[in-house]
Amino acid sequence: MSPGGTGPAEPGRGQAGGVRTALSGLTTRGRSFLAAGIAAAVCAFVLGHSDLLRVGLLLAVLPLICATVLYRTRYRVAASRLLAPARVPVGGEARVHLRMDNVSRLPTGLLMLQDRVPYVLGPRPRFVLDRMEPGGHREVSYRVRSDLRGRYPLGPLQLRLTDPFGMCELTRSFATQDMLTVLPRVTALPPVRFAGEAKGYGDGRHRSPALAGEDDVIPRGYRYGDDLRRVHWRSTARYGELMVRREEQPRRSRCTVLLDTRGGAYEGAGPDSAFEWAVSATASVLAHMLERGFSVRLLTDGGSTVPGEGGDGFGGTGQESAETAGLLLDTLAVIDYSDGTGLSRAYEVLRTGNEGLLIAFLGDLDEEQAATVAKMSRRGGGAVAFVLDPDVWTREATDVPRAGDRHEERLRLLRDAGWTALSVPRGAAVEELWRQADRERSGLASLSGEARG
Repeated sequence: MSPGGTGPAEPGRGQAGGVRTALSGLTTRGRSFLAAGIAAAVCAFVLGHSDLLRVGLLLAVLPLICATVLYRTRYRVAASRLLAPARVPVGGEARVHLRMDNVSRLPTGLLMLQDRVPYVLGPRPRFVLDRMEPGGHREVSYRVRSDLRGRYPLGPLQLRLTDPFGMCELTRSFATQDMLTVLPRVTALPPVRFAGEAKGYGDGRHRSPALAGEDDVIPRGYRYGDDLRRVHWRSTARYGELMVRREEQPRRSRCTVLLDTRGGAYEGAGPDSAFEWAVSATASVLAHMLERGFSVRLLTDGGSTVPGEGGDGFGGTGQESAETAGLLLDTLAVIDYSDGTGLSRAYEVLRTGNEGLLIAFLGDLDEEQAATVAKMSRRGGGAVAFVLDPDVWTREATDVPRAGDRHEERLRLLRDAGWTALSVPRGAAVEELWRQADRERSGLASLSGEARG
């Protein structure tokens, strides 16, 4: 439970310009009473009616007294906020629990509690809290939901004080905020195996063949803390010192997922746009490959990699896989269009080494960018591209026949370079395209085998 702060428990203490602050809190009723009182007093002075003057003074003094009393009220309250859960997928709901504690020795009056939330999460929640006894507390809750991924601040919490006559309202804010992370939607993908991948890339659980048999053991010298059960006695007798067997190290397969974030490559906006589909599909593939045991990384058109910035960019093994998945999803939750116009930086990252399986989600490609993507397939054990045609996503396909021909030409260029390239129609299901990519990849592998035969 994160604290919402305890500072504004005494409204008005330590505030500069106390009179101005108090008068600024007058409500419409309070200002009307003050104006009517002043007008009555002026009329009484001009007409010489003392009774009217007393009425005018009463009307003018009443809101001033209420503002002064409310301003000098000494409340000490503490607020806390609990967000459960703090990370939700698109369309998911989170519940926010608020708790107010009266830590003073005096009871409070009527309080209005208001929490500030972005408009995409829904209307601003407001609650009226009745009188709290000394040491008492009140708990309220509300729900938030968003159809757009991102990180949204909740707070600061605002406490509104009012007098019994409704003449004045003063607002005090707590300082603490909480952050709600809305993750892209992740779709469960079928467990396919892309045929034709380079040897050694699969489920990510292969072990080094040099460790397969007793005769192939490569010993090393004993180190303090080594398990004595790993002592290799034959090597110990041969070398005259204590030798131990090397630990078997898993050889994890690698997968790079390339996400094209160029602003000019996509059209449209909103939850159903082509870019949001690409982000959601990227999240689904990353989660799926991590579940299969792959060591994965996310690469953008700008050349940035997640995780492992500055290194090889691939995620950890074992228990680190869950942390890697969380980091990747958090990155995709806030990813946005880039200012880049090309994919050359991503190509420079990929050409430095063998990256294993390469899966790309691409927007609109011109002739130059299509040629750059075609060269990327030479560095991987397999290459699968999902290319989104922005014209199909924003207009009817029959309205843009020339654009459709250009799109097919780009797909043929990628296929000739060794890619398994698929066109992504509007509203396509990620799992169906995933199966289609596996079928086409298997077909290419069988044709290649027949050609070699």
